[in-house]
Amino acid sequence: MTQFRISDFEFRIGPTAILIVALALGDLAAPLAADAQQPAKVPRIGYLSPRPGPSPVDEAFRQGLRELGYAEGQTIAIEYRWANWGSDRLAAFAAELVRLKVEVIVSTGGNLAALAAKDATRMIPIVFTTADPVGLGLVPSLSRPGGNLTGINNMTAELNAKRLDLLKEAVPRASRVGVLANPGSHAYRTARRDLEAAARSLGVGLHFREVRGPNELDTAFAAMAKERVDTLLVVNDAMLSDQRDRIVDLAAKARLPGIYEWREFAEAGGLMSYGANSSEMYRGLAAYVVKILKGAKPADLPIEQPRKFELVVNLKTAKALRLTIPQAVLVRADEVIQ
Repeated sequence: MTQFRISDFEFRIGPTAILIVALALGDLAAPLAADAQQPAKVPRIGYLSPRPGPSPVDEAFRQGLRELGYAEGQTIAIEYRWANWGSDRLAAFAAELVRLKVEVIVSTGGNLAALAAKDATRMIPIVFTTADPVGLGLVPSLSRPGGNLTGINNMTAELNAKRLDLLKEAVPRASRVGVLANPGSHAYRTARRDLEAAARSLGVGLHFREVRGPNELDTAFAAMAKERVDTLLVVNDAMLSDQRDRIVDLAAKARLPGIYEWREFAEAGGLMSYGANSSEMYRGLAAYVVKILKGAKPADLPIEQPRKFELVVNLKTAKALRLTIPQAVLVRADEVIQ
């Protein structure tokens, strides 16, 4: 028997009563313990792309998140917005992601998405991949981006002169190069300047064909046929990259040896590609997102640049075109597709 005394009153409580009280107190405490064990809020990120839908690089981004412990639908949520090449949609979607109060906006597919995201918010962190972010006005410096933006400079514009040189080396007879480009891309201005300078030193002529949408590809290739171009160079652009299967098919029908930015073109049947690994870059975007979710500020995260550029040569395509790729090119290739 346990005895309690409160003021002038005395209570005697037996062991059974004590057990009942303890159990009752336990039941009251249980909801509090359950509340304390509720899972943390799942972070939500916005994914802004000019493309009409997912592509292999988007899966590389998700894979990067999984490798860092963030599984979509379990420990992280992603709000996708696909603009289907509509620049007006990019602005509307960026504003929508801001209203949703996502923790981070991931801008992919080039300059238009990055600019739309920047115009939409100065507060929500933005992670991008694009060419020449300083020249584009996204950040003041690669080493000190400041503000709410950071990401990866894919250096697509800087490599066009090198691609033209590789194309000429692989196809020595090249004299009239058809250049397929989207004039709406910021990288196009830099690419055209560099290509014209490189063409003068190599002694080749350039025939630019500007393509603003997929529906203009057939017309562009027909025009190049009339100009009797003998080789093809595609200036990187998200829209053109999305159309790689069609471009490679049109080049094959026109019997045009071509060089491209991404290895996916060579894997699809293009003759050559030279550039950074796009999947690695998108996994890099995932790493930025995770750093920000863990408390890092975009202003303190320097813009990264690719550390390696890979040359891929498709020998199967070379044989179909009855080309013999010089050994000097093959020995430098990171991958030769047989």
